[in-house]
Amino acid sequence: MTDIRLEGVVHVYPEGGVRALDGVDLAIAAGERVALIGQNGSGKTTLVRHLNGLLRPTDGRVLLDGADTASQTVAQMARAVGLVFQDPDRQIFASSVRAEVAFGPRNVGLDGDARRQAVAGALEAVGLAGEEDTNPYDLGQSRRKLLALASVLAMGTPVLVLDEPTTGQDERGTAAVRRVIEQAAAAGRTVIAITHDMHFVAEAFERVVVMRAGRVVLDAPPAVVFAPDAWATLASTRLEPTLPARLGERLGLGVTPSDGGFVDAVAAWAARRR
Repeated sequence: MTDIRLEGVVHVYPEGGVRALDGVDLAIAAGERVALIGQNGSGKTTLVRHLNGLLRPTDGRVLLDGADTASQTVAQMARAVGLVFQDPDRQIFASSVRAEVAFGPRNVGLDGDARRQAVAGALEAVGLAGEEDTNPYDLGQSRRKLLALASVLAMGTPVLVLDEPTTGQDERGTAAVRRVIEQAAAAGRTVIAITHDMHFVAEAFERVVVMRAGRVVLDAPPAVVFAPDAWATLASTRLEPTLPARLGERLGLGVTPSDGGFVDAVAAWAARRR
């Protein structure tokens, strides 16, 4: 398993001098499920691209299991951190679903039955079993996103990073992504997701990191992040609390960030009324 630590990480893009990260300190323990939220341009994508070496700090350092990534190649880091891009077409290149998903496992040294099992398991997990011979570009955009997820999932990296995994997904696709997260967490893998889907955040993650202007402004469980005391902070990042949280506050039911929490609160209120 892999612990992640960012210490005073600054990133300034050479083109234009944009300071995308401004002294980020963040520690993520192995096996955590963490959502990164914040308005566009808050630094979320820049942050996660430091985790697999696509970007390097201008200042500060990134540690994977205590080892400074400055001394590691992108190939070495790819064995620990798998990143699924927001746009699947930036990752997909093979002529069949099977070949696409098999590419990553092959690169990290899996072969024979181990690779075939990894491919089959990943396709089953995202709901694409039976599509092995399909050309990826014969799949719709939402299913290509699931294919990109499967291709990283099959690598078995201890850290899985997802960039906007539910964008464009219907209920079935979102459910598949949530199952993947639950199964990965149950296996001890760390899952980090960038998302604007607050409902998904409340339902699927145990920790929420809120970013604004390249800094972490709030880091807490969903019940704290979506509680009324944090609404001003969310508003400063152009985000809103979940509907269950707003309804729970209006009805005096307490903190109810998720659908399940709201239903439980209503049931408890009804029981008290009997």
